[in-house]
Amino acid sequence: MAFDSHVLTLVEVAARLVNELTPGSRGGHDLEAPTGEARVRATAAALGGDGRRTPDVLPREAEILAGHAVDLRDAFEAAHGGDLERAAGVVNTLLGATGARPQLDPLPGGAWHVHFHGADDTLATGWAAGCATGLALALGSDLAGRLGVCDADRCDRVYVDTSRNGRRRFCSTTCQSRVKAAAHRARR
Repeated sequence: MAFDSHVLTLVEVAARLVNELTPGSRGGHDLEAPTGEARVRATAAALGGDGRRTPDVLPREAEILAGHAVDLRDAFEAAHGGDLERAAGVVNTLLGATGARPQLDPLPGGAWHVHFHGADDTLATGWAAGCATGLALALGSDLAGRLGVCDADRCDRVYVDTSRNGRRRFCSTTCQSRVKAAAHRARR
């Protein structure tokens, strides 16, 4: 299955924001949401990567995105559970709150890039609008069934399944290995 790279990037950033900024569990360990400077660093790391520069994030922007990450988690969990109506409701609320709207912006060299926020929006509003739009496009496509929550015991991190067969069940190979090792021990 081929995914639009722009939509996939936005949905993957949404997953990273959820995984870095919300409490829960990861890999069998309890996880608290970061605060203060740790939240700023976690937000910047979630927004950067995949060839993008890591942005400078202000504490207020990190706080706003941490709040949106809670809603993004709710959308992932609803989609994973098959409740697309609830997922769509969460995403629609986030789209309204961020004022998401498509806009073409020029790139160096004459190409154009679609953004889902205005040029004068803050970093937090821009990324939240983009992530909400990415999730809206995913929920309205075949990607809806590929938004997941880790099946490993004591892990609730989210992921986007980009595998060919769409059978991913874990947020990471670490959790997959933990489950396989536990199943092996149980058989012995």
